[in-house]
Amino acid sequence: MNRAVMMRIAACAVMGLGAALMIAALLLSTYTVGKIAKIPLDVDVTLIGNGSGAALDPESLGGEHAIVDQDVPLVSQEQIGVESPANADVVTLQAGSSLRRADRQKDTGLLLAIVDTVTVNRRTAQAISDDTHPGGSVQRPRNFDDDSPPTNIALPHEGLSYRFPFDTQKQSYQYFDPIAQKAYEANYEGEDDVNGLTTYRFLQNVGYDADGTLDEPVRYPSLYGHDEDGEITAPARMWNIEGTDPDEDITMTRYYAAQRTMWVDPVSGTIVKSKVHANHYYARDPLKPEVALADYTVTSSEETIEEQVNAARNERDRVALWSRILPITFTAAGLICLIGGVLVGWFSLPAEAALGRPGRGDGGFFGGFAPKAPTAERPSGAEAETEKLPTQRPQLDRPAAPPESSPPERGTPDSASDKPPNQP
Repeated sequence: MNRAVMMRIAACAVMGLGAALMIAALLLSTYTVGKIAKIPLDVDVTLIGNGSGAALDPESLGGEHAIVDQDVPLVSQEQIGVESPANADVVTLQAGSSLRRADRQKDTGLLLAIVDTVTVNRRTAQAISDDTHPGGSVQRPRNFDDDSPPTNIALPHEGLSYRFPFDTQKQSYQYFDPIAQKAYEANYEGEDDVNGLTTYRFLQNVGYDADGTLDEPVRYPSLYGHDEDGEITAPARMWNIEGTDPDEDITMTRYYAAQRTMWVDPVSGTIVKSKVHANHYYARDPLKPEVALADYTVTSSEETIEEQVNAARNERDRVALWSRILPITFTAAGLICLIGGVLVGWFSLPAEAALGRPGRGDGGFFGGFAPKAPTAERPSGAEAETEKLPTQRPQLDRPAAPPESSPPERGTPDSASDKPPNQP
């Protein structure tokens, strides 16, 4: 195999590698990214929020009247983990949320608690729910001394829950509120910088208008079987109602309203920061709160914000690696291989032509490596052709010479010698 053929094989191999790299870049930027940009299956985060507000003193419920403390330090906690089913397409998130007074210890400071479970699409973060598979549930409340296993109440979910989709857009999204048991619009408000990360700010109103005024508060959907905490009847003195007989029974209904601001990383859909103003209260008129259970505002702590920003950056890096860095690298390497293969193939053409013309004084395109023309070997004597002498042509213009007479035999006198000399 001469060098020209080897160059052509190398050119084909390099061009094949370049084509493979280009195809890999195309697949990475289309098919593979769709497999990578998904909610992880190992979600395990604890989100802490700090704030203050008005809160009911639980111990006062055993006295003459309810006491609502003002400017109480409050702590919210939301722990999110993964439950079954969780596979390549869906993930089930379980979120345990609570609000407690920071000035009370253990259960004496607990004001609100709910455990919500929802199955979502790993890429769109949309709840997967239908008539036969609600795709979500809430845990039925238990008393502190109840040691029985928790039971769930099926709760169909819709819209987003606890996350936004990958590649979040500047638009409105339906975001589910597990307390109201309904999805409400989260409207895009603008861009903000959160710890060096560019985020989209979304605002959701549940029972409030855009100015933060009570508009259509939600009648609290009780999780108890007989609506024990949704509607309460107690003497007027318990409700601190003046101008009425203190022993007169007054029925109050529980209402709920919230205004939620979320700062979202648009690449991964991670909520890196949140601010919630919520109001749980009892009233006879939904627009006129009378006794506050918890009227508070809490904002994500700095530690939570830092952890969420780092998680969002990690998701960004992972998506960028497969969607931009590797495709660009493979595309550049593929182009270099294609160009290099074309150049090697182009140089192989004159080399092949040079190798096909023997007898050049310079030894061909590659110098002294060009093959020499074979020299003719001298045949051996046995194989040599016999030389043929040309036949002499007869001379017709001359008379033929007489044949010579045979020489006389010895002892026999020549007849001519018997004649005397000088005889005519």
